[in-house]
Amino acid sequence: MSYILNAVAALKKYRFLISQMVARDFKTKYKRSVLGVFWSFLNPLLTMSVYYFIFSTLFKSDVKNFAVYLMLGIVSFNFFNEACGMTLRAIVDNASLITKVYVPKYIYPLARIVSSAVNLLISLAPLIIIAALTGLEFHLSAFLSVYFLICLVIFSMGMSLMLSALMVFFRDIQFLWGILSMIWMQASAIFYPESILPDRFRIVLQINPLYHFIKNIRICVLDGVSPDPLNYLICLGIALFMLFIGACVFKKLQDRFVLYL
Repeated sequence: MSYILNAVAALKKYRFLISQMVARDFKTKYKRSVLGVFWSFLNPLLTMSVYYFIFSTLFKSDVKNFAVYLMLGIVSFNFFNEACGMTLRAIVDNASLITKVYVPKYIYPLARIVSSAVNLLISLAPLIIIAALTGLEFHLSAFLSVYFLICLVIFSMGMSLMLSALMVFFRDIQFLWGILSMIWMQASAIFYPESILPDRFRIVLQINPLYHFIKNIRICVLDGVSPDPLNYLICLGIALFMLFIGACVFKKLQDRFVLYL
């Protein structure tokens, strides 16, 4: 509990530094790009268009409002993938600062999580446009999806803390992550309905944390109803457990960072 309180106090103390690091990440990411931040808007839209053509035309998906179904999965997974991918090198890339200036080390991955969260907010714009164009009926339950998005952010934060800490000691993680994220995406029922999976493969979805976040977001938006109350507890439990694991790993390893940077 004291560690959490200290972390909250540090966030308030270093909020200006965090805002500057987020701005730097955006400038670096879109440096010399003609469209700049607009890519955060365009990227999920283009991805959705490609998969929509493949799965609705070639594979004849019968999912109701498949375009929005796709966008919800793509936007959610893109945030997770980008957050973890960016924070992988959060400690390594800031080695010069870490070895010279004292700042709580979790500030560095946290700043990149915030940067990815800003991208997530931008990518919600094309999602809303697609929903409007396809005639999706709006229900108040759509606001409940914010709860599961927050759970997704918390889960990503825990995952990012763990990955950024391990990356200092095992640089091969950056290469393994590309393969792992691709497998994780295919196992999250983003581009296909879960009903097409044989029963013996359903366990893959049940043990996949991202599947639970995305499934409940879709229920709120597409079905227009609130998920089962148990799903709220499951998603929050998964998110907090991952945050706990990530924080423990990071706290245990952070004092040895300077020896390997």
